[in-house]
Order: sequence, then C-alpha cells, then structure tokens
Amino acid sequence: MKTDLIIRGPSIHGEAETWKGSELHIALGKIQAISAQTALAGSAEVIDFPTSYHLIPGMIDMHIHGADHADVMDASQAALTTISQALLKEGTTSFLATTMTETSDKLLKVMAEVNEFIQHGSKTGAEIIGLHLEGPFISPAKIGAQRGDALLNPNIEVFESWQKAAGNHIKLVTLAPELEGAKVFIEHLVKRGVIASIGHSNANFAEANSGISAGITHATHLYNAMSGLHHSDPGAALAILVDQRVVAELIVDGVHVHPEMIRFTLKVKGAQHVVLVTDAMRAKCCGEGEFDLGGQAVIVKNNEARLKQNGKLAGSVLKMNQALKNMLHFSHCSMQDIVAMVSGNPARALGLFDSKGSIAVGKLADLVVLDEHYQVVATLRSGKLVYSISH
Repeated sequence: MKTDLIIRGPSIHGEAETWKGSELHIALGKIQAISAQTALAGSAEVIDFPTSYHLIPGMIDMHIHGADHADVMDASQAALTTISQALLKEGTTSFLATTMTETSDKLLKVMAEVNEFIQHGSKTGAEIIGLHLEGPFISPAKIGAQRGDALLNPNIEVFESWQKAAGNHIKLVTLAPELEGAKVFIEHLVKRGVIASIGHSNANFAEANSGISAGITHATHLYNAMSGLHHSDPGAALAILVDQRVVAELIVDGVHVHPEMIRFTLKVKGAQHVVLVTDAMRAKCCGEGEFDLGGQAVIVKNNEARLKQNGKLAGSVLKMNQALKNMLHFSHCSMQDIVAMVSGNPARALGLFDSKGSIAVGKLADLVVLDEHYQVVATLRSGKLVYSISH
C-alpha cells in the first residue's frame, strides 16, 4: 500500500500503549502502519513535529449545541458549517449535533437541516455523526436552561416523526425515566438502536434503576440537572455511579462539577465508563458578553455561561482540548484513560469503534496533534489536514 502521508515526532497514543520514536503512515484516508522512524519517505509527504507533542485520535463530542456564534437550533446549513469548522480548532473531528426543548414544528425543521447537512454539507469540517435530542422528554423540576413551555412526556409517535425528518440520524435521546410512558419509550429506543440517556431528571434511586433496567445506557452531564447524592435519599446520580451499564458524561470545566467530584467519579466509574463532553453553546470561541440560548439571554463571564434572568448555568464555553487538559490536571489519569474518555468510549457507544475512536491500523485517520500544553496544532479528518497552526 502506497503511503500518502507520514507523521513523525510526537508520542502516538494508542488504546493500550504509547509509541515513542515511531511514525504513522496514512493512505486513502486510513491508518496503514505504525513503525519505527526511518530516513526514507519515498513519495509520501512527511510532517514533522517535536517529540514533546502528542498524537491522539480525533475527539468525539456527544453533547454540543454550538460554537462561534452559531447554534444547532438556528436550523440552517450556515450555522452547522460554522460549528463544524470551529470544532476542528479544538481537536473535535466528530460530534452529535445537540438540540434543545422546542416546539415540534421547530424541531422538525432542525432535524431536516441536520439530515441535509449529513447528506450534502461540508466535508472539510468536523463530521456530524448524528443528533442528540436533549428534551423535550425531561422533568420540569430539573429543567436547567431549557424552556418549560414545550415539555412533553415520552411519546413514540412524536419521536418517530422527528426521526423520519432526521433521516434516522437521531442517535441519542436524553429523557427523565420517572415521566409517564418512559419505560415503554426507552424500550422502543433500544429496539431502534438509539441510545437512551438519563438526564434532566428528578428520578429517585428506584426510578432511575428502573430506567436503567429498561435500557438506559448513558447519562447526560452527570450531576447537573438531576437528583443528586444524599445519604438518606439517593437519587439518579448514585444509580448512575454504581451501575456499569451506564456511561456517564462529564463537563470538566471546573464549574459544572467540582474537581474533587471529578476524581471521585473516575475512581468509582473507571475511565471506560466516562465520556468527556462540552455541552457548549454559541458563545464558545467568542469571548465574554451577552448571547442567546433558546431565546434566553445568557451572560458569559470568567468562562462561565449563565442565564441572565436567574444565574443558572446555561451550557458552557468549554473546548474539548481544555476538557482533556483539565481532566489530566484534576485526576492525574493516564493518556490512555484520556483517549478512552474523549474518543474511544463515544465511538463504542455510537457503534463506530470499527472505524473511529483509537489509533489503529485500518481505522480512519481522524487525528489530532497536541503540543506539550495540550493546545491543538493540527487536526486531520480522514487523512486530510483540515486545521493547523505553525509549529
């Protein structure tokens, strides 16, 4: 197999090992070999990086609403293109376009636009690999920054109308398992191959366990907008922590979850059952100021996004490479653990691990080069350099 591109220099972080002093060969958009460095390159292009740099698989964000002034709920090809391009700069090569609670008509339009983008949109940005439906099947008691006048109990017929508009690209649904009709709805999602995720839920421990037994395998932003840990009234958070059938999202910005709770969670769940997400909104990449989220004013200050009306957290402005850096700092975990949490675990959950999620021969060359401070210096999608800075 002819090699089109060789990457030399950085430590190459695989799922189970790290290669130093090796080079990675790419051809036809896929990883062809990881071998000892040689002086020979043939006709291949060679990109050299310092040995202090890191090469990891492209990161997969399962929960992101927007970036660079654009939001999925804008329901436009332009907004989706803007988000897709912006994410390359933080090392995200694939993501679930995440919605918010809205009227059915508005959600139908969003679904259709995302489906159109997946089919015919830009192929040079981060890839939209599906939709994450966050609401409206959530608890009014744990609504967070979502709008309360469009909430619904889980409804199979309504969901299927959205799924049809989405071209079957809805891959994950956040829901509250204590709501009427939730058990049957969860079972339906499982049969359809859609991930059922507990979130924005006021479920008690028994209700959360019932949802997990029905087929919930994911947890939306663990601890945030859900019944928490209490010694005499254990809520959804404890059910998620103690059940290894559930993979838990964490927003590791130091604001949504205290660093000590991050360490605690990783110790209890293990790296193979944690996914780092950003839950970022349109203000990401835009600095401080006032922004919009679902028709609500949001103030961004000191890297926090809060509703102007009541000060509630309203998503984040977190970037995936910063989440990675924070996780290393807070937990002192290994790079193998990090690779699992930002890429491998999402790929497994979404049934994409045969082609994404780790650096291995035969997989797509979705790759990120990080410097020694974990800043992104280059991003590749299917072996093509789609973002870079001078190094």
